[in-house]
Amino acid sequence: MNGCDVAIIGAGPYGLSAAAHLSRVKGLDVRVFGEPMSFWDQNMPLGMLLRSNWTATQIAGPDESATLEAFQQETGKSFSMPVPLDCFVQYGQWYQKRAVPGLDRRQITRVDAVPGGFQLELSTGDALQSRRLVIAAGIGSFAWKPAEFENLPPALASHTSQHRNLSRFSNKEVLIIGGGQSALESAALIHEGGGAAEVFARTQEIHWLQGFASRTLHHGLGPFVRRVLYAPTDVGPAGLSQLLARPDLVRLLPRWLQDRLRKRAVRPAGARWLVDRLKSVPLHLGRSVNSVQAVGEKVKVRFDDGTERLGDHVLLGTGYKVDVSKYGFLSPKLGGAISRHNGYPRLRNGLETSVNGLHILGAPAAWSFGPVMQFVSGTTYACRALLRAIESNHTA
Repeated sequence: MNGCDVAIIGAGPYGLSAAAHLSRVKGLDVRVFGEPMSFWDQNMPLGMLLRSNWTATQIAGPDESATLEAFQQETGKSFSMPVPLDCFVQYGQWYQKRAVPGLDRRQITRVDAVPGGFQLELSTGDALQSRRLVIAAGIGSFAWKPAEFENLPPALASHTSQHRNLSRFSNKEVLIIGGGQSALESAALIHEGGGAAEVFARTQEIHWLQGFASRTLHHGLGPFVRRVLYAPTDVGPAGLSQLLARPDLVRLLPRWLQDRLRKRAVRPAGARWLVDRLKSVPLHLGRSVNSVQAVGEKVKVRFDDGTERLGDHVLLGTGYKVDVSKYGFLSPKLGGAISRHNGYPRLRNGLETSVNGLHILGAPAAWSFGPVMQFVSGTTYACRALLRAIESNHTA
């Protein structure tokens, strides 16, 4: 049976960044499994624009050789803000070829804890043992559908993460549930593609995010003040942004305050550049779904104010609910051994779970290390912390 020191499951921004950092540890055998940038490439719609700023869209590396600027210079591609999704996917794939050339594209089907580490079973039937395991498998397993929609067929109701190409809704009446970026941008894309989109959100108002440039112009602030108020990670409002960019400080706060700050920083919101694109899209606020019903080849939704809508499809921009037990490759015994709070793993230094040698990166780390872990910009802290933990153990 093959063996290694560290196995990484996932080849998105966190998995690639972790591998790039760990590759600098002399004598450490690291294996990475997965299709590079697969969730971004297959589960986000064509035409999407990233709402994060330039610095927050960088996949962290151990040096400056794999930045967005280096990607543009080497490939000749030219783009600016907001960064198009297809350019970001190409950047991630370029990052993989440069920093993680030995990527293994096979899927991990099962992981069990064994003496001395973990046993991984691959889709080809092969097996591998690893002393440590890093899970960077993204959020695809956590897409959340409200209970009212669970029994509807996919032809009538689906989550936004289930669509790469929204052109299928051309000439269709689509009811979109949600008030965040996913719901709002999907509505804009469907409208621009010839569909009839309507948005229904529980919130009483849509929160629009300001970009760095508009913040500075609106408040008459200069670059220095901007840097003081807003961290490069681009998570959270003025001032709070700097605190959230420092997960080790966030962890020192009382639990109730951490939870309040996380909710404030990642509440549903849309990028301001969507405002003009949604001028012709009806936005119904303060509406909650009471019931849904299939009516022939259409779906009828009844809302809490007594109104009803009949549409061809309901698109759920209802976000994600982390629950690491939903990672299908974890054996029931191993998944059950991970200490959790409402689905989130309780992580210690190095983003290590209660299971020795098992680390989890990305959105599942948000409960322990703050909301920056839900974004690409969190790769900077997470992968450096992981590196410190594994390097100290490896050289001990």
